[in-house]
Amino acid sequence: MPRTATVNPKPAHQPSNTMERSPLVFKIATEDWEFDLVHQLNYRTFVEEIPQHPASQTKRLVDKFHAENKYIICLSGRRLAGMLALRGKRPFSLDQKVANLDSYLPPGRSLCEIRLLSVDKKFRTGQVFQGLMTQVWQQFMENSYDMGVISGTTRQAKLYHHLGFIPFGPLVGAEGVQFQPMYLSIESFEAGVRDFLSSRSGRSLQRPMVNFLPGPVTVSRQVRRAFEQIAESHRSDAFLADLEAMKQTLCELTCARHVEILLGSGTLANDVIAAQLSLEAKPGVILANGEFGERLVDHARRFGLGFDLVQCPWGTAFDLAAVERKLGRRPRPGWLWMAHCETSTGMLNNLAALKALCAKKEVKLCVDAISSIGTTPVNLEGVYLASCASGKGLRSFPGLSMVFYNHELERAAKPLPRYLDLELYARCQGVAFTQSSNLVYALQAATRRVDWPQRFVELAEVSLWLRPKLREMGFNLITPDEEASLAVLTIALPVDMDSVKIGRQLHEAGFLLSCNSDYLRRRNWLQICLMGEFAREKLVSLLNHLNRVCFRRAQPVPSAVAEVFSSSGAARK
Repeated sequence: MPRTATVNPKPAHQPSNTMERSPLVFKIATEDWEFDLVHQLNYRTFVEEIPQHPASQTKRLVDKFHAENKYIICLSGRRLAGMLALRGKRPFSLDQKVANLDSYLPPGRSLCEIRLLSVDKKFRTGQVFQGLMTQVWQQFMENSYDMGVISGTTRQAKLYHHLGFIPFGPLVGAEGVQFQPMYLSIESFEAGVRDFLSSRSGRSLQRPMVNFLPGPVTVSRQVRRAFEQIAESHRSDAFLADLEAMKQTLCELTCARHVEILLGSGTLANDVIAAQLSLEAKPGVILANGEFGERLVDHARRFGLGFDLVQCPWGTAFDLAAVERKLGRRPRPGWLWMAHCETSTGMLNNLAALKALCAKKEVKLCVDAISSIGTTPVNLEGVYLASCASGKGLRSFPGLSMVFYNHELERAAKPLPRYLDLELYARCQGVAFTQSSNLVYALQAATRRVDWPQRFVELAEVSLWLRPKLREMGFNLITPDEEASLAVLTIALPVDMDSVKIGRQLHEAGFLLSCNSDYLRRRNWLQICLMGEFAREKLVSLLNHLNRVCFRRAQPVPSAVAEVFSSSGAARK
């Protein structure tokens, strides 16, 4: 989702004394006060500065296409620094000014009209114009427009030419207030906008970024607000009650009996599991078919655990018969540790089958569920220990991890590092050490009153549309659809494409994809992850960008959101 800043609550009619220090925020106008500012700037520009319309006492000019316009605006606090309107419905305003408009334009194009471009006099440094046109580029991608038309003021002809606009037809407008009809193709637009996106001028420009990372993920406004509250004592009765309620919510989501919330990343939670397994008398088995299964091996070795390894090629499912044979060996293993969602490949390992197998063999099952909880239904009933983290499928800030368990903890016969002693947390009402109330309340806001079954249905709809669409475009997905996570799509790029270079180009275009981890770099892999908050139409924009960056294709991916997400879908088991 596009990034927005918290705006200054100062009323719109009051001048800002800190205008230069306020960040520039680009967004689509949605609020009544924003539309009022649009009408005011429209009046100042096209009545007072460029006298196209008669004056009025209201000092506001409402455009005749207002109900159909999509306004892209730039805010500095509560000041409107600039705006423009985008509209894809014919007839355009230019249709009324240029007879037989289509005869001047290349045929077969998907058109929109760009109008009402206006920048407040105090913000005419070029930065606002750049940001507005960058947002227009995003709208081109999301709506599959491949050409825009505009009647641009002749005073800015050089600027329009630099951006790639092509003039056509006669001048329009009254004597002294004339405009040049122009069109902008997506091919010429791309080069100009890349210059804008790569520009590093000015720290006050907040670029919109669409986050498809596996973490940190984009969080909702409610989560950000909860995090920004004044910190509370982690020893207070109120906080302890809220923490207990948070733990109950997590247990209900996963069908686990108990959970402890730790201040640290998912790696900490897996270290806690390794510490608990060091208390076991029997050796174990570890399953690895990707980077994070192999990290479990590293956790185990650092604690000196005895174990057998069942290892498969990355992106392939485990042979359950081979796993069963390992569990039947002598001495009989006491535990099995595996990653549910293998984040490196997007493989969703068969938790239900492994639970049944471990129950049959009387083996304690431990699960890395860091990338699965919150993105797919996860039932931890019968699981011995499981890890999770706040900054992935639970859609909160990183910084908290969890260890779920279903048994009563006893004091360890041998001392464990204090920070890794799960029983110590349970004995101290979940707060053995300093805890962050900000992170806890952010997690509470992220999980409160969530319709999880509906979330999983929606993720299934998106994933079931996106995976075949990527294959149609020519991409190779690591994991077969029937064994894939709903939230992690790993693409293996051919040798003539550089995953890091493509990731940088997509970053310049406003998209965050995972490509920089060592294991992704080594394999030339790129990842699209659906763990955080995102607007569905942004996926269409992403695919259009991928089409152009990877294949230099001009034709857009179909953008009808109704077509994209029309199937009801069903959450996978």
